[in-house]
Amino acid sequence: MGPLIQSLIDNGYLKTKRIIKAFQEIKRKDFVPKGKINQAQANYPVSIGQGQTISQPLTVAFMLEQLSPKKGDKILDVGSGSGWVSALLAYIVGKDGKVYALERIPQIKEFGKKNVSKYNFVKSGRVEFYLGDGYKGLKSKAPFDKIHVAAAASEIPSLLIKQLKTPGKIILPIKPEQALLLIEKTKKGMKKKKFSGFRFVPLIKTT
Repeated sequence: MGPLIQSLIDNGYLKTKRIIKAFQEIKRKDFVPKGKINQAQANYPVSIGQGQTISQPLTVAFMLEQLSPKKGDKILDVGSGSGWVSALLAYIVGKDGKVYALERIPQIKEFGKKNVSKYNFVKSGRVEFYLGDGYKGLKSKAPFDKIHVAAAASEIPSLLIKQLKTPGKIILPIKPEQALLLIEKTKKGMKKKKFSGFRFVPLIKTT
């Protein structure tokens, strides 16, 4: 086990066996630009171009632990970027699960798809890539068990909540406070939990 993963475990960010295994098997170096491979094991965001980054490992670990993806889940990954989180999720949900990766920038979508393809998840159909507005989600493939959002929204996207199953979970950053918001959709209504101290690129509306 590498020092980065070990430190995330030691500091309580990685806890679940299957998520830890995903971090071990899905190498972050496969998702950073070629000239930045030496930064892949660093616990900070790395630029992937177009003003986008591959998220800090600590943040990804925290978000996945809160989202608690399971085998067989159908998950929407909004702002899929480098493809790292999509691939982590694909490993976690297994062959009976499905991940839909949604990205608004064509070049970044292709970069992410190429990266995820290194793990045969695209060819096998476990991950599908789409170009689109994160606020609108992916209605044609809804509903989803879980939704992961990698960019900070100015408000809770109502369409994403509608595309979530009951029960279901969504985790997303909210600005301006740069907090993470976990929403659980239940038969009795919505349960919300907020975690402060995170920074994200903004979630952009295309129209």
